[in-house]
Amino acid sequence: MIGLTSTHRYFFHRGPTDMRKSFDGLCGLVKGAMKRDPQSGDVYVFVNRRRRLVKALVWDRTGFVLFYKRLEVGTFELPATGEPTWREMVMMLEGVDLKSARYHRRYAAEPTSA
Repeated sequence: MIGLTSTHRYFFHRGPTDMRKSFDGLCGLVKGAMKRDPQSGDVYVFVNRRRRLVKALVWDRTGFVLFYKRLEVGTFELPATGEPTWREMVMMLEGVDLKSARYHRRYAAEPTSA
């Protein structure tokens, strides 16, 4: 199954992107503007000027995969950093206001020593 998970690293292109770009054009932005390797397996996220369209480009070992979402109402809220977490990406795509989102502390097991 193809999907984006918390094991991926996410990188956000800060400027508006021409959404007519496809695999090659977006790879050019990753190499040129972001100074990264598009075949690294990381996810590169692009948003258009009006923030109603988002594309995510990822290499999956056999080729590029392009995810594309268009909002019918409203706009995407952009993450504060160029390297959002998976949690922030999911909230952005679901329309959650990232500035007012609150994270609650959760249980984490103490590391055991051998």
